Amino acid sequence: MTDDGHSAISFTVTPQEADSRLDLLLVERMPDLSRSRIQRALASGAATVDGRPRPSNYRVHEGSLVAFTPPEPPAPYLGAQDIPLRMIHCDEHLVVIDKPAGMVVHPAPGHRSGTLVNALLHLFGDLPGDSARAGLVHRLDKDTSGLLAVARTDLAHRGLSEQLRERTLGRTYAVVSWGQWDADEGLLAEPIGRHPHRRRMMAVVAGGRPAGTRYRVVEDFGFVQHCDAQLQTGRTHQIRVHFAHGHHPVVGDPLYGDDARERLVHPLDRHAAQAMVARAGRQMLHARELRLCHPATGEQLVFTSELPEDFAAVLEILRRSAPSA
Repeated sequence: MTDDGHSAISFTVTPQEADSRLDLLLVERMPDLSRSRIQRALASGAATVDGRPRPSNYRVHEGSLVAFTPPEPPAPYLGAQDIPLRMIHCDEHLVVIDKPAGMVVHPAPGHRSGTLVNALLHLFGDLPGDSARAGLVHRLDKDTSGLLAVARTDLAHRGLSEQLRERTLGRTYAVVSWGQWDADEGLLAEPIGRHPHRRRMMAVVAGGRPAGTRYRVVEDFGFVQHCDAQLQTGRTHQIRVHFAHGHHPVVGDPLYGDDARERLVHPLDRHAAQAMVARAGRQMLHARELRLCHPATGEQLVFTSELPEDFAAVLEILRRSAPSA
């Protein structure tokens, strides 16, 4: 097994898989690995078909035995880097960061440096927890902005992790999403798991992990709505998946979004819709409030973050176009 949890596999080609390219077949069989990574592995002889190494474009035959050993992933860069951070709170146990959109939280293949963890290591040295996720107990997607709690001590790491498990770590996000909800508030509780066909995506799937997102409409602009979304669980891409599944995808979302809707907006609103999409440039999702119990003192703390410039500009476009403006 490689460091990222991928074991060697072997399988017999089914009738449905016959005549598939070897690289595409392996992508289907191992959806967590990218095609480029699989192709690099095949170039070094990582796969055999009936005992013989084969290249990426080899066409497999029904009944052939394929064996594949995934390559080791590149080690993440865990060095300290002097990267500016906006700290909302800092004490000997706890740090709260206001993360900008575009910053990756922790090193991973494809993002080995320039992450929040690299910046934290520069500021504080060693932090508790897994080395690649030093001090982190929850995360934000690269293009989601807002508040993130970081543990500086083992006590804080245990305490924050327990609050996350007990669902007492409160996280509220500002969202701009397409369409109008049937009700002004509600609970989205569909289970979430890995998308059955698309490696990078999550989806509402039978047998997925329990997930809960409570939403409330803050402003209604007709073709889009400004909402608050409160997490009850912390599944990967949870708000984005739940909103898209309800046919209200987040504006600017590159994976789950549907910004082509701007063409279908009523002509009176179409200019505002186009201006909104052009200004957004990323998913309109901002972690605006964080509520927690201080793991050392027991004090109940509430942290808030103002909407970043791009998010505020999108709302200003919508407010100017609203009939009551």
